[in-house]
Amino acid sequence: MMKAGNLFADCPDAAAGETTEVLAAFRGARVERIVSRGQASPPGFWYDQARTEWVVVLSGSAGLLIEGEAAPRVLAPGDYVEIPAHVRHRVEWTDAAQPTLWLAVHGE
Repeated sequence: MMKAGNLFADCPDAAAGETTEVLAAFRGARVERIVSRGQASPPGFWYDQARTEWVVVLSGSAGLLIEGEAAPRVLAPGDYVEIPAHVRHRVEWTDAAQPTLWLAVHGE
């Protein structure tokens, strides 16, 4: 069965909390739409994922801190990062004035 849609359609406001929706999942990869608005990783929390993640910001903005880097990377629309497996990272901030729409691909 074929699936189709629009990444910007029915996009939640996310003011009440970040939302994650799996858009596609198939052997070796999962694609998610993430919507944030003012959310950040909890203090002291680091993501340490077993799979590589590729993420792009489509709207809004965010600060992504990679362990060992001096300052967060500021991501604006079109900016992407490939985060290898087990590279610790955290979201320092997301735009509080508007939703930040991310597309994340989790692979092998």
